[in-house]
Amino acid sequence: MIDLSTPLSWPQQDGPLSPVESVGEDGARPREFCWPVPPYAAYPRQQPPTSAEPCEILGLNNRRSAGQLVSLAEHERLAQILVPPARNAMPLKFAQFRLLKLLRPIIVEPSSVDVADSADLLQLDQRPRSEFKLYFAGGGELQGVTIGHSQDELGLFLFEPLSDTDDSVFRLFIPREVLAHFDIGERIGDLLLKEKLATADQINAAATEQKGLRSRRVGDILVSQHIVSADQLMLAIEQQARMPMVRIGEALLALELISPAQLDQALELQRADRSVPLGELLVRNGVVTRQALQSALARKMGYPLVDVENFSIEPEAIRKLPFAVAKRLEVLPLLLRDGRLIVAMEDPTRRDALDEIEFISQLKVTPTLTKIGSLQFAIPEAYERLGGDSVARSELNLPSLQADFSLDKADQLMETLEREGLEQSQRDEGPPIEQSDNSLVRLINTMIIDASAQGVSDIHIETHPGTEKLKIRFRRDGVMKPYLELPNTYRNAMIARIKIMCDLDISERRKPQDGKINFARFSPQHRLELRVATIPTNNGLEDVVMRLLSSSKPIPLEKLGLSPNNLKNLKYAISRPYGMVLCVGPTGSGKTTTLHSALSQINTPDRKIWTAEDPIEITQAGLRQVQMNPRIEWTFAKALRAFLRADPDVIMVGEIRDEETAEIAVEASLTGHMVMSTLHTNSAAETVTRLLDMGMDPFNFADSLLAVLAQRLVRRMCPQCRVSSALTEAEQDEWLDDYLHVFDPEQRPSREAVLSDWLGNFGDNGRLMKFHSPGCEACDQSGFKGRAGLHELLMMSKTLRRQIQTGARAEELLQTALAEGMRSLRQDGIAKVLQGVTTMSEVRATSNA
Repeated sequence: MIDLSTPLSWPQQDGPLSPVESVGEDGARPREFCWPVPPYAAYPRQQPPTSAEPCEILGLNNRRSAGQLVSLAEHERLAQILVPPARNAMPLKFAQFRLLKLLRPIIVEPSSVDVADSADLLQLDQRPRSEFKLYFAGGGELQGVTIGHSQDELGLFLFEPLSDTDDSVFRLFIPREVLAHFDIGERIGDLLLKEKLATADQINAAATEQKGLRSRRVGDILVSQHIVSADQLMLAIEQQARMPMVRIGEALLALELISPAQLDQALELQRADRSVPLGELLVRNGVVTRQALQSALARKMGYPLVDVENFSIEPEAIRKLPFAVAKRLEVLPLLLRDGRLIVAMEDPTRRDALDEIEFISQLKVTPTLTKIGSLQFAIPEAYERLGGDSVARSELNLPSLQADFSLDKADQLMETLEREGLEQSQRDEGPPIEQSDNSLVRLINTMIIDASAQGVSDIHIETHPGTEKLKIRFRRDGVMKPYLELPNTYRNAMIARIKIMCDLDISERRKPQDGKINFARFSPQHRLELRVATIPTNNGLEDVVMRLLSSSKPIPLEKLGLSPNNLKNLKYAISRPYGMVLCVGPTGSGKTTTLHSALSQINTPDRKIWTAEDPIEITQAGLRQVQMNPRIEWTFAKALRAFLRADPDVIMVGEIRDEETAEIAVEASLTGHMVMSTLHTNSAAETVTRLLDMGMDPFNFADSLLAVLAQRLVRRMCPQCRVSSALTEAEQDEWLDDYLHVFDPEQRPSREAVLSDWLGNFGDNGRLMKFHSPGCEACDQSGFKGRAGLHELLMMSKTLRRQIQTGARAEELLQTALAEGMRSLRQDGIAKVLQGVTTMSEVRATSNA
């Protein structure tokens, strides 16, 4: 069949396009890139360049920049570009620009061949011009005129004439990484019409047929097929996985089976009872038929349609699900593949049924579609034929717990669970508690609700071998405390239940997994999200750590506990139109919270702000927030590169983890964007040397960096039981020594000056006070309630930039910053101790000396 969209193209240049080999004095053969020329005799073959070529670069954001091309490295797929006023060339990967244009043209004499001359001479002096149109990956087009073209593994080379009358050309290079496709010359359809090889009606008919084939959805193809083999089914599931996500309501609207008003009404009814799927709700109310619902599931959502009457079912799959359960849920197991149980259902959107199948089979379930009424006879026949009934009956003899559901507190519910667990172990019947047991589901829900009410940041579930109990601990205000202990019979069931809640593979116990729980699905009145990490431990067991992401709004910048000077400088830095602001510290030090507070300060209607986060912990109206997904290679670097094509003003990257992300962040900050990110370093000065060690160009990095905020979290004294007393002279001298220790001896301020400053800012009637919280009911007798931040803000200056460019050590940067007014984490902590915010022991435990 003729592809009418395929353009005609001129022949590619004969012979090697570039690398030209030359032998040096030492016998080595360096490879130098030789730019191709139009593939016609009039254009002389070029030699490798001996000096930098003036050029123009078209960036991913369609901005043009002038510079000089120093070299083009084929194997590394990057161009070394010198952009004034920088003194060093900047390496640009092919994926980082759209077009490179050499501004020094190839000059040729005007054509001396007249039309009346011989055909042979015309062939020797060919200079045909063709229109071209480029389509870039990620959107965008470019069109113009070229005299011939060349294409190889690097990309596309075009030759733009200087003018309508001058055949001298500029050389253009479009990297393969950014080029979706291109058209050069006339399309086949236009040529056939011009040469009278086809009529306009024939061309239009062929184009219509081609368009119909291209627009045919995967779902339309799948629904016309009746899958009867495992290979067909696996292929169809792979096709479905590549389809865009569509909700059942959208699918029914697209097929015009329901109206928007009917959908809104059904959604309103579903809010009252979320246990009923939307499609089932529409069927029950007579809005659509089951046949219409199945059509939408197949055509728009891509569910494979399996002919269960003729499908070759595997016995291993049948044995994973008891017959009574399969009959009750109207589901037929088909295959076992890669730890997944593939089943056939009349309505594959029934989440409750899928959850129960996963509970019982302890496998990830992939649903497929089957014709209405076919399962009624196919299920008994399959179980009888494959011998699954006897297996199913033996598997159904499982003990059942009878927990008291009127109990509201986890410790009360625990008494019931522990008593029944003890009775079960005494019976010595062997089978452990099932993860689908309602009492265990109730316990896990209650545990999460208790953790949220107590202000807990993390829930730790720790398993132990043998008959040792399952231990659950809470982390609150940075400190671990015991919460519950469960009998060993609940060990596997609790881990499996949590995995199912966050959609993880419950059959995989050897590798760590990460997931997320939207707790509103299980308790609608609690809008909580939890980040879940499973860790394999010894004896084939697993631990689970769940972090509560209950904060949904940013904290105002003024309430972060920044000193007045740090607050003023940070506001100044983030209000700049471009540059880079970094927030650094260990895990759990509040970096993301601080960045979101900074974003809320500049989140105005005149700014476009993109964020890349893993996970999205805080949401803000006005931000375009993107969740990372390493499973599909959607990383910070790729997100940052995509943001640069989306016309941003401000970009927030959740974390700089590698050199690629750091390079793109610096490049973005130098090209007119404000970039904010986090890094795991101990101090502000160490952050600079860490990034330089990662391979950052010192000049570009120094130009881009505006500020580095290092921070820690300390426990805050309970205000309800806090008491104060006068600071003794010995304690005062000790704290002064601690405060002055970080200064270089030559720059160290006098003790009298520091003491005078303390008395002026924190003194009470000419005396310094120390504070203590003995404990009360409000703080659970701990003396602490909540947490406060310690901050170290390094603001860039001309001196610091010069030191960065010359490769100064972290200690030199620190002393320069201290001389310019920065205060270290320890010094900021001592100030907060004098204010009664926290204790000296907390400051010393969390900050460097």
